[in-house]
Amino acid sequence: MQLIIGNKNYSSWSMRPWVLLKQFGIPFTERKLRFDFSSPGSAFYAELARVTPAGKVPVLVEDDGLEVWDSLAITEYIADRHPEHPVWPRHARQRARARSLCAEMHAGFMRLRSLCPMNIEAPLQHLGPELFAREEGLRSDLARVGALIEDALRASGGPFLFCAFGAVDAYYAPVAMRMCSYGLPVSDTVAGYVERLAGTAGVREWVADARAEHDFVAEDEPYRQAPAARA
Repeated sequence: MQLIIGNKNYSSWSMRPWVLLKQFGIPFTERKLRFDFSSPGSAFYAELARVTPAGKVPVLVEDDGLEVWDSLAITEYIADRHPEHPVWPRHARQRARARSLCAEMHAGFMRLRSLCPMNIEAPLQHLGPELFAREEGLRSDLARVGALIEDALRASGGPFLFCAFGAVDAYYAPVAMRMCSYGLPVSDTVAGYVERLAGTAGVREWVADARAEHDFVAEDEPYRQAPAARA
């Protein structure tokens, strides 16, 4: 199967299924389309239109032509295709809880998303505390995310949200990247989880690839006018 993604530095939605597949060692090929939002007819949209009318990444394409779009739908498909891996918790009650955490992340936390778009490469640690101090919506979103993480770790005993790494951890990885990039204030429990998540093989590889892109997409850069200087 092939996973079509956007820039690794910016594409939080693409990160989720990519990290999940990598972490479980499920074979796939990657096709990266450079973000270009200049017009509906840009190369990005033209290429994407050939595989999905949704016009968004990620998209999973099977050899027989099956196309699965939306990161949550892709996650469910991976779980169906590979029941040998604990994509979701094995226990039904825990599985329902894990899906609830993913669904809330999928649909919510709009202030966190808009104020702190994923930008792995950018040195924005000075900005997070400033945003946190003045933006009530950001404080509210972070408090809710922190509570979800802490409650899940307390119930499971860790080290990940439902003990072993699974779909929920892949889903929370982009938020963990935001916490790091923006220096957002979080509890020691959340910080420890973020550190463990950042240390997984899948997240490490994604982050390394993102830092190696050396690409600057202005539409995804609300806080910088030019790329950072490089040695």
